[in-house]
Amino acid sequence: MKSSEIRKAFLEYFRQKKHEIVKSSPLIPADDPTLLFTNAGMVQFKGVFLGLEKRPYSRAASCQKCMRAGGKHSDLENVGHTARHHTFFEMLGNFSFGDYFKKEAIIFAWELLTEWYRLPKDRLWVSVFEEDEEAETLWKEFTDVDPAKIVRLGAKDNFWQMGDTGPCGPCSEIIIDQGPDVGCQRPECNLECDCDRYLELWNLVFMQFNRDQDGSLTPLPKPSIDTGMGLERISAVLQGKTTNYDTDLFLPIIEFISSATGVIYGSSENTDISMRVIADHIRASVFLISEGLIPSNEGRGYVLRRIIRRASRHARLLGVEEPLLYRVADAVVEVMGEVYPEITDEIERTKKLLRIEEERFGRTLEKGLNLLDELIEEIKREGRKIIPGEEVFRLYDTYGFPLDLVKDIANDEGLEVDKEGFQRRLQEQRQKARVAAAAGSMEGEITFQLESSGYQTEFVGYSTLKVEAKVVEILKEDRSAEMLSEAEEGILILDRTPFYAASGGQVGDTGVIHSADVYIRVNDTLKHPSGIHMHKVKIRRGSIKKGDRVVAEVDEQRRQAIMRNHTATHLLHRALRDVLGEHVKQSGSLVSDDRLRFDFTHYQAVSKEEIEKVESIVNEKILEDLKVRTDIMSLDDAINAGAVALFDEKYGEQVRVVSVGEFSKELCGGTHCKSTGEIGLFLVVSEGSVASGIRRMEAITGTKAYEYVRELRNTQNQLEEVLKSNRPLEKVKRLLEDVKTLQKELERLKTGSLKDEIAEVVRNAKKIGDVSVVTVKKDGLNHKELRLLADNIRDRLRSGIIIAASVNNSQAAFVCMVTKDLTDRFNAGTIMKRLAEEVGGSGGGKPEMAQGGTKNIEKIETVLQRIEEIVGSNTA
Repeated sequence: MKSSEIRKAFLEYFRQKKHEIVKSSPLIPADDPTLLFTNAGMVQFKGVFLGLEKRPYSRAASCQKCMRAGGKHSDLENVGHTARHHTFFEMLGNFSFGDYFKKEAIIFAWELLTEWYRLPKDRLWVSVFEEDEEAETLWKEFTDVDPAKIVRLGAKDNFWQMGDTGPCGPCSEIIIDQGPDVGCQRPECNLECDCDRYLELWNLVFMQFNRDQDGSLTPLPKPSIDTGMGLERISAVLQGKTTNYDTDLFLPIIEFISSATGVIYGSSENTDISMRVIADHIRASVFLISEGLIPSNEGRGYVLRRIIRRASRHARLLGVEEPLLYRVADAVVEVMGEVYPEITDEIERTKKLLRIEEERFGRTLEKGLNLLDELIEEIKREGRKIIPGEEVFRLYDTYGFPLDLVKDIANDEGLEVDKEGFQRRLQEQRQKARVAAAAGSMEGEITFQLESSGYQTEFVGYSTLKVEAKVVEILKEDRSAEMLSEAEEGILILDRTPFYAASGGQVGDTGVIHSADVYIRVNDTLKHPSGIHMHKVKIRRGSIKKGDRVVAEVDEQRRQAIMRNHTATHLLHRALRDVLGEHVKQSGSLVSDDRLRFDFTHYQAVSKEEIEKVESIVNEKILEDLKVRTDIMSLDDAINAGAVALFDEKYGEQVRVVSVGEFSKELCGGTHCKSTGEIGLFLVVSEGSVASGIRRMEAITGTKAYEYVRELRNTQNQLEEVLKSNRPLEKVKRLLEDVKTLQKELERLKTGSLKDEIAEVVRNAKKIGDVSVVTVKKDGLNHKELRLLADNIRDRLRSGIIIAASVNNSQAAFVCMVTKDLTDRFNAGTIMKRLAEEVGGSGGGKPEMAQGGTKNIEKIETVLQRIEEIVGSNTA
């Protein structure tokens, strides 16, 4: 069976079993800071399993895009060296949220594998948790698996848990025996052997317990099912291959690499490894970039950069020095573009980013090689035999220089690498990252209180800014409290609120909560992952306790400013795509009351003309006073209607679509104007780079834009008054030209008046052997004037060395020049460094000209008298 048929059959089987077929969620988790990437099918259902989220179905199946690279779930270093390890892979899975349990999960899995996929039953084995008698009984009772091939294993292999606490349970794995010719080929080989003979195909997790802080297990009220089967593995089995790389998911990509490099796949184990690495890593890169991720030096972007650079390094091992990966990207689209159209839509942008990153890595590699050469030379000179792990880690961490490349080069030079030292520094860095991640994800007692409370906030802020509400929870110093008194700060949770909670780039509302007995200032509004609105407050007067009735009132003026900026952000997004191209994608935003900030994908600075064009389009749409409409519809209907969705946002089954006339249509949960005319005026105030391939534009609207224009007008009026001209720009240009002319005249007068003095110092030039050396000190000259003086002396001298010095504003400057005919014997840069050391300053330069300076002006006369000694000891 083709992989496409295997994927389709899996989903169709479970469709017939009344499962909702759920589209793969993005590789970049929208609301889980503990995960770098989606690494399993259950990730998008985590909120459902934890009881924080409800969906209109209790059975689901999916084919999930997954990534295991970076963090504790990383297979990066093994990729290419084994038959099974991958960075990117697809996970087939079926899920039950309190619906069916072990019996049905076992029946479904066995039926699909043996009747739909027609796997030979006599080659299938089953493992169960050693204490799970129920699962073993169900396998025997409801399937015809050979009872002798049901094996009990320990918790290491057959017990799953989400974390140290929370949902967990035993699991059952379905394993296929690939035959005695596969794997280690030892007679005693069995299910617990790490070789590939006994290959795990499908893991069925029976989520039936909750693990408490003390480690005790209590049964869940609604046991659930979470299963996972790698598409790559089942494809290899059904296609009769012993390695995933020989399946139709990889082979077309490998064949493209072989054709592009001229290296035959299968001709050498080393080149085979390189081709497998490239094939795997290009799949991961194409999918990550299609979701808007950009290579960078931190977080997910750093993992992407490592993947690209590792693949690029292996391309060089195949003899390809020029960028290759961007060409291989087309083969990925050919294999997978029909199932995942987003990679087809983004292919041009993907290829451009890949090429930029490959070219950058080429330069980095060259720099790293130079540093490594210097390091090896120093080690050999000192008679050492080992390259320190600290230095190898510095090359790896700073320049992305691969450890395996360092080992290869060291081996060629007869040296060894301190791998333990390298690993120690690597672990230290990872530990720091883990601590930072843990600190960033800890929500302490607040998380516990909210997840266990069952509260849900009714948000009414789309239609009103003032509402009566009830206080249902109070948090003080991250713990539940009965009340807050005057001057105290804390968090209030209401049963309903008009306050928009910060999300989607829009800041949270501020305002007041009050009653006859209390007056509270709301300084910010945040949203908990469960959807609860948390009002950060300070009590100005009185006190508040649970159950109190209050009035919640949003700061209307501030909200209106935010709405203007948010609607303007949608106009800006569309205008940028119209002017720069459809490759423009939002990669971040901030919508506040005083400005809007929009980060987007683009590969070069936006020109002044392009900015003006974008600005004009947005203001035209404002003048048209387009109606802003919001509609609630299904996610599929919204996408089909042309709404723009963001990859790093998590959307539910029903979504809110904001349309601005026929000009813009986006999925958005923010607050907006009723029509574009309310925005008033739109002005771009800055544009720049924030990362490779990411630009940032900032703009202002409404009152802020008017104030900005008024300030510019006041500045212009003041300039006109000072310059005595109603055309200040032309007047300033004329004045600058006059200044430039006067500066040249001043330089001419300063140096031109020295003709006799120049002739004198040239006549009195000292001799070092056959070389003329001129020293001159002329105070009051700046660096430029001092260089001009030295130039005049050099022209008069024709052959020799010139050292000129000048004291100006309590600092001394030096210029050293060596005429071209002497640069094979003397170096101006070297002379200047020695001279600077003598006077406690700094300096350097090129063989023909160098500059320096010092604050120790009292040493100048002494060092000039010793110039013969300094020059004589610094021959080239």
